[in-house]
Amino acid sequence: MAEAFLNLFGEGKFEAESAGLEKGTLSPHALQVMQEIGIDLSRNEPKEIFELFRQGRHYNAVISLCDQTNGEKSPLYPGMTQRISWSFSDLSRFTGTEEEILEKIRAVRDGIKEKVLEFIEQASDTTFWLTEQLRN
Repeated sequence: MAEAFLNLFGEGKFEAESAGLEKGTLSPHALQVMQEIGIDLSRNEPKEIFELFRQGRHYNAVISLCDQTNGEKSPLYPGMTQRISWSFSDLSRFTGTEEEILEKIRAVRDGIKEKVLEFIEQASDTTFWLTEQLRN
């Protein structure tokens, strides 16, 4: 979701890729709630973060979406200048009726969208990319 929002709202200023610790599969519920707002993720293929590293990919920023309330740790990715962690509930842990699960995922989707828009605004200021030492 974050990859799609950043690529959409970043208007070419950002290039986002999404990866996890394990390859996994896309949640059919996540696909559905993104489709509801006109974003088709059905062709996205899950990737492993370590595969991107092995390919020599380098990033100016890495945004991790982990469920820190359930003890998930954000993976480290070497070589980036900014490391950002956003805590969102793990979609695979949601329970309830189909509609209850979809409502919970919609709330996560909307929260991710808000964080992405905040990131775009912050990252548009060049001082965002300076290290702490250079800011002081």
